Amino acid sequence: MARPRVFDVDEAVATATELFWQKGYERTSLSDLTGALGIKPPSFYFAFGSKEDLFRKVLEKYRETRLAYAEDALDCATAREVAEQMLLRLAELYTDPTRPPGCLSVSCSMPGGSPDGPVAEELKSLRRARRQRIRERFERAQREGDLAADADAEELARYIITVGWGMAVDAQSGASRKELLATARRAMLAWPH
Repeated sequence: MARPRVFDVDEAVATATELFWQKGYERTSLSDLTGALGIKPPSFYFAFGSKEDLFRKVLEKYRETRLAYAEDALDCATAREVAEQMLLRLAELYTDPTRPPGCLSVSCSMPGGSPDGPVAEELKSLRRARRQRIRERFERAQREGDLAADADAEELARYIITVGWGMAVDAQSGASRKELLATARRAMLAWPH
């Protein structure tokens, strides 16, 4: 009697990550997922519940691994270092030759790749939470005297997020690591003194 195939969930999430990253959420079909995972739809639904549930697992793993590297910059000593290191690290991540160019979250948030409903709200929530963490770090820098009291922490956090997203789109369009690092350095010229 044949033994049942052992299904590796972590491997399946990694495979799904690549598909969602390359095609976006909406353009990745159930057929794409089951074909890449080598399973039938009933097995897919048993393992993941739905495409939406699998995407949530993908986002969770992406945050824990890839984005954590950029967010570790929040631990830098100064607000300027936080901003600069975050952008430099994003440039590295977006041009990692072992992954599709750019950012999974950006790819799935762009027109044509963007999901509707709860998944779209989850992506928005993740972006808001990330901006809030950066803003709170800049507010702390203000309290500690590292960042001018009249600096707008929300505006600066939005600036870093916006530059980072622009770099992700640029990477998807073929920008090199050297070019993205130059963009990050250029962006830092606008940092308040």
